[in-house]
Amino acid sequence: MADLIIRHGGRPTVVASMQETPLSDNREALAFVDSLRKGQVDTVVFLTGVGAKTLAESVAGECSITELVQLLDRCTVIVRGPKPAAVLKSWGVRIDGRAAEPNTWEELLPELERLDAVQDRCVAVQEYGVPNDVFYDAIAQRGGRVMPVPVYRWSLPEDTRPMEQGIRDTVAGVFDVLLFTSAHQLANVLAVAERLGLQDAWRQSAASCLVGSVGPTATSALQSAGLRVDIEPAHPKMGPLVRETILEAISRTRPPSSPGAR
Repeated sequence: MADLIIRHGGRPTVVASMQETPLSDNREALAFVDSLRKGQVDTVVFLTGVGAKTLAESVAGECSITELVQLLDRCTVIVRGPKPAAVLKSWGVRIDGRAAEPNTWEELLPELERLDAVQDRCVAVQEYGVPNDVFYDAIAQRGGRVMPVPVYRWSLPEDTRPMEQGIRDTVAGVFDVLLFTSAHQLANVLAVAERLGLQDAWRQSAASCLVGSVGPTATSALQSAGLRVDIEPAHPKMGPLVRETILEAISRTRPPSSPGAR
């Protein structure tokens, strides 16, 4: 991201705000494999690429990748975006459906219905970080039975000092633009700001910045926290987020042309 920001004329400060931590207890992943073997799973939804990889690694002692692919081929397989699709393709898994952009859980629902993969079906969902209860409720409302498959969780970075400094710099008015690429980033920022006794000050300072969000999920989290979102690109990718936000920031700082000026 830093290179993208520099390329578009910005001065980046990139701070890690979370890390993926595999679950030490893989009982639910093994239970998922057992259910696949028994033919009890009809549909499998992969939400993230790292989650797909972590799932395979967590069951590797009990289920080879070859067997896992064979088991998945008995099911309807749906992916949320290009990253899980790339992982499954590398394994040779058949992919039956893909969510349209912006690749949120809401775009998964039409695919589930189109493929007749939800009503009276057991739908296994590879979780990413935290359970998505709203998505699970939507599946249940359509007659599906949800089997959550947690494989990792989001946690704070081991070293939070850069994050703490970023929060202090925001409060000090150092930044013109704040970019968010994940809903959970905000949760961690607010938690650390609260620990520093700076959450209210951070919120006030963030309100004076131009805020860019990579997509609807991050936007929803920001708005739920009472923060204004100025830019959300049509395509939920890093490049459009950086480009569109910096262009907007430049347009806001450029003095208006005087009448008749050429």
